[in-house]
Amino acid sequence: MTPALGLSRHLFLSRAQSATLWLIAAVHVLALASFILVLGFLAPAHAETMSCGGKNLLDEMRTGKPSDYQEVMTEAGKVVNGKGIFWKIEKKGISPSYLLGTMHVTDPRVLRMPAGAAEASKNASTIVVESDEILDEKKAMAGIFADPELTMFTDGRSIKTLLSPQDLALLEAGLKQRGIPLSAVSQMKPWMLMAFVSLPACETARKSDDVAFLDKRITLDAAASGKRVVGLETFAEQLSTLAAIPLDIHMKSLIETVKLGPRMDDVFETMTDLYVSGEIGLTIPLLKKVAPDGADDAGYGQFEELVVRRRNHLMAERAAPVLSQGNAFIAVGALHLPDTEGLVELIRSQGYTVTAIN
Repeated sequence: MTPALGLSRHLFLSRAQSATLWLIAAVHVLALASFILVLGFLAPAHAETMSCGGKNLLDEMRTGKPSDYQEVMTEAGKVVNGKGIFWKIEKKGISPSYLLGTMHVTDPRVLRMPAGAAEASKNASTIVVESDEILDEKKAMAGIFADPELTMFTDGRSIKTLLSPQDLALLEAGLKQRGIPLSAVSQMKPWMLMAFVSLPACETARKSDDVAFLDKRITLDAAASGKRVVGLETFAEQLSTLAAIPLDIHMKSLIETVKLGPRMDDVFETMTDLYVSGEIGLTIPLLKKVAPDGADDAGYGQFEELVVRRRNHLMAERAAPVLSQGNAFIAVGALHLPDTEGLVELIRSQGYTVTAIN
């Protein structure tokens, strides 16, 4: 283990409080939605669950807690490149490329890309996504399960042995609501179990009906047209990132997610509304504010470093050769775009002009 990673583990364990665990759970689910949907770690859902519930937490705050609302808006206004999900990438002598921030869900509002994005994708010579493994679910699963440690306990431990009786009962009840017996999944690592207790029922139902989430639909269309498809990560790499976070934090975040219950539907509804409006910079300030008792910035910062920022740098590095050839269309999770170490700024640092397309 590197000293930096060891320090990160120590800071996680010492600083993460329940509110921060709530925030980690929410962002964790949003970041992992594509992995969850691609690999199908979901119980079958009935057609009647297709309609999504959930309320917009920002609207609720605007009317119920106007001072909190103003604080969130002020904080969001400080986020670099926090507005916009569709960007044009230009450099003299190279054909323009485009960057689309996605949300890894099948919601019809998300599937309707912003004006100009569908055309840019259609005309691009190369399509770049987080992982091209979304083209072949069987191949993706084979790659992940080649290293059982990423997904399963192999040392005699299990969820049953690691959770307290009280937390185990909560998890068992949460799984039962989704038609899943604890005994069938007790050997899975907690970041895998998040799949069963986090996504709204409507996402599960649409997955059962083979509706492709945005990133996958873009990739499938590209492959059908004979375009070159480039992946910036493998699912195994994404899971390895999660595995670097202390198991204790994952276990606690799993239980926090179960406790949230319908509140996760509110998170998804709110994030969807923010995504469609292009207000990506509002995401984290809002989640921090609605977390119970507020969130610990230091504890969350360590999580964000591993799950978002380090991946941003890796994506930018691997996208560079494709961008240098021009006429590329990059589609990655929208949370990777904003901030000083987001993809927009990192691509600018490579000498490109990156401009939001409203």
